[in-house]
Amino acid sequence: MKQAILAIDEGTTGTRAAWVTADGDVGGLTYERLTVSSPRPGVVVQSAAEILEKTVRTLRSAYASAVDHGLEVTAVTIATQRATATLWDTETGEPVAPSMVWQDTQYADELANMAGAWDDTLWRSIGRPTGVRSVYLWAAKTLADPAQTRARECRRKGTLGFGTVDTWLLWSLSNRRELSVTATNAVSSGAYLLTDHAYHTGFVEALGFPLELLPELRDDSGDFGTLRPDILGIELPIVAAAGDQHAAMIGLGVIDAGDVMCVHGTGSFVDLNLGTHLPDNDGRYQGALSLVAWRTGGVSRYSIETFTSTTGSAIDWLVDKLRLFESGAHISELAARGTRGAVHSVPALTGVRMPRVNAGVGALIGGMSMSTTREDVALAVLEGIAQSVAWSIDADQEVAGIEIGKVNVGGGLSGSDPLVQLQADITGVPHYRFRDTDKASLRGIAFLGGVDLGMWDSLHDTRELLGTPDVFEPTIGADEREERVDWWRRRVLTEMDLADARKDSTTE
Repeated sequence: MKQAILAIDEGTTGTRAAWVTADGDVGGLTYERLTVSSPRPGVVVQSAAEILEKTVRTLRSAYASAVDHGLEVTAVTIATQRATATLWDTETGEPVAPSMVWQDTQYADELANMAGAWDDTLWRSIGRPTGVRSVYLWAAKTLADPAQTRARECRRKGTLGFGTVDTWLLWSLSNRRELSVTATNAVSSGAYLLTDHAYHTGFVEALGFPLELLPELRDDSGDFGTLRPDILGIELPIVAAAGDQHAAMIGLGVIDAGDVMCVHGTGSFVDLNLGTHLPDNDGRYQGALSLVAWRTGGVSRYSIETFTSTTGSAIDWLVDKLRLFESGAHISELAARGTRGAVHSVPALTGVRMPRVNAGVGALIGGMSMSTTREDVALAVLEGIAQSVAWSIDADQEVAGIEIGKVNVGGGLSGSDPLVQLQADITGVPHYRFRDTDKASLRGIAFLGGVDLGMWDSLHDTRELLGTPDVFEPTIGADEREERVDWWRRRVLTEMDLADARKDSTTE
């Protein structure tokens, strides 16, 4: 009987599950949309209960498909969105407050006020600055709020659970009911000592968070207990839990130092693999963060990551809220017929991160005239995403001191030929798109857990399962590339100056 691993990919705007076989095939995919709300500017929340409910539902569907296909399911693996935090009652298993999503910036000003005292230390130890959001500050603020009576009562009784989405799902799905967090999730939360696999307790305390609520730090693969039998009717070992972007790195074959990927999801993430070498990150780019790429067997591999937080969600915004287009596929179809001209777009619904973090910059579609068509706007939207990715790639290379030769692309938007071609043109390097790139996180988290199980001898073996990619070569010359990049970046810098001026005027 053919063996398979059940893989969960719990993202920001949706959760899904599938089975992955030893030859790398992914099947039985089920997806459920998740609600993300922004009740006021800077605040982004969602329901942990909804996340759990829909994760269980998609897992059951994937398992039923595996049974129908005659597969022997051997384990469960979990990839999750990162730096989205939850507080819950460990007696009832119910969340006590809406979860803070990683796109939240409500405490950006407060964190900025801490930067002068902390950033130099943090860049050297955790590979990032104070930033624009903190799961620990959010939790501390929640517990200090007199209106949050349930959270405060659970804290008093000693029944308060805290953690990121991996912590929440592992506690909810495993028979162990342990509060644990894996390295790739902890590092994104902003208080993880890269070289020590430990918390920066001094910074956590400075944020007002109680140390006794910190989850136990774990590797990204290992023994996480067994799936509770009431979920699928059988007990299966849970053997891996990692951040979704890190799982995608593995699923796209970004295994060796110097390999780089761009994954398009809710945001667009660029990750440059550094192997076991930790970069000397001096903070020249606030948005270029040092991360644990993944940690297994007590050994950490590192990466540099940059991202634009609202690209996929900007597409959803244009489709669902503004109703300018029918779907993301419709934007891609129109863009293929667009004429590049004066129309420009900046996908900054929660601010920008290049060349520095500025939460005050808003999204922009500008430069339109009487002759502008919907096709032209669609093309500008995709070019804005591609330009953001190119800036991320440049920053990663500069911080790491590595010049890349190609980019492996993945995620839902990577299915857009016009977008991937724009990225190749603007970066000047080939882009490789393997089969089923939208399933990279599912495949990668299964690979990570499956190596420990002996399904594959090493992660390098799994790379051989990806097949032959589509290759997008650059089609424009260096002069045109430089002109287009320079013009778009000057537009962003202008928007940053305006945002700073608005902020200064409101504080006078």
